[in-house]
Amino acid sequence: MKKHSARVAPLSSYSSQVLTCPISEGEEGSDSHAETPGSEASVESKAYQTCASTILKVLGGLLVVLCISSSWVGTTQVVKLTFQSFSCPFFISWFSSNWNILFFPIYYATTMVTNREKQSPIQKFRECSRLFGEEGMTLKIFLKRTAPFSILWTLTNYLYLLALRKLTATDVSALYCCHKAFVFLLSWIVLKDRFMGVRIVAAIMAITGIVMMAYADGFHGDSFVGVALAVGSASTSALYKVLFKMFLGSANLGEVAHFLSTMGFFNLIFISCVPLILYFTKVEHWGSLSSLPWGYLCGLAGLWLVFNILVNVGVVLTYPILISIGTLLSVPGNAAVDVLKHEVIFSMVRLAATCIICLGFLLLLLPEEWDSVTLRFLANIAEKKSEQDHGEELTESSVHTRSRSRANGAVSIPLA
Repeated sequence: MKKHSARVAPLSSYSSQVLTCPISEGEEGSDSHAETPGSEASVESKAYQTCASTILKVLGGLLVVLCISSSWVGTTQVVKLTFQSFSCPFFISWFSSNWNILFFPIYYATTMVTNREKQSPIQKFRECSRLFGEEGMTLKIFLKRTAPFSILWTLTNYLYLLALRKLTATDVSALYCCHKAFVFLLSWIVLKDRFMGVRIVAAIMAITGIVMMAYADGFHGDSFVGVALAVGSASTSALYKVLFKMFLGSANLGEVAHFLSTMGFFNLIFISCVPLILYFTKVEHWGSLSSLPWGYLCGLAGLWLVFNILVNVGVVLTYPILISIGTLLSVPGNAAVDVLKHEVIFSMVRLAATCIICLGFLLLLLPEEWDSVTLRFLANIAEKKSEQDHGEELTESSVHTRSRSRANGAVSIPLA
């Protein structure tokens, strides 16, 4: 019995190990085989959704680019037409800025259509008032936060309109593109943004284009004054954007709509006295209200409003770089209208200055990590090229070896 027990015990323990191990391995293998097709399908569906959303975002961005450039070209050209019968730039600027009041109502109407959760206008207004702090909108905060931005907004538009009285639409739109370079310089100095050598080069190119544009007709006359006014408009626009980033930070679309509507109310309440002062001092004099070109004024204000809406909404819907490209495309658009309709002849100096400013604008659109991305891309190309050359060398050496073996009468037998 001792012998039998000694022989049976190891067999029982061994059999238990043999029986348990194959069953567990089979279950795990069946589970892994069952999960593999589903995981692959989910990965493929996610990749397809990501690719589709990217394509839709790019197509929507291209549509927004076209609308932005068209609205800005239309705004500039309608201003030129309005000046033929009504040359009062500050009144036009004030009238167009009042239309900013419609920003928040348009935003609220859009959210009522697109969102399932319904909110009253007061609730939505209070929710978007968080941009001004925890206390919300008070008279002190209204004056403190809105006044400087509203003044900069009015100055930007007023100087832009004054420049259009002196220069062509193409020259003014090209000079206005220099605001991108001024934004970089102010952000680097005030906000301590990252230093980038390529953007310094772009800023130098913008300044070079400005000097060439002023030199085109000599440093005197309407041309020089127009260049100075356009550069002043670009400078105030850059200061507005840098201050907005400094004090208000990254606001969402609702907060931006609330802020622009607030600026429209400030313009209507506090800046309305300036057109009256200019009227009574005969600086900007017009006849009766019925004699004003209301069609041109309303069309101009509507196009300006559409441009500002597209710029602020496009940043949310698509890539911000496309919004900047839309502004840049207004330069060739205005040039086409000036040549075909107004028969403007551009000198070589003005064309060179415009091209230099546009090239500097494009350099400013480069991302911060463009240098490392470019180096990695070049390194990958060099690596692939070296691998290809190495493969060609191996192929050539093998062909040369076979030709030598055949010449010597040797036969190569492949090994099994």
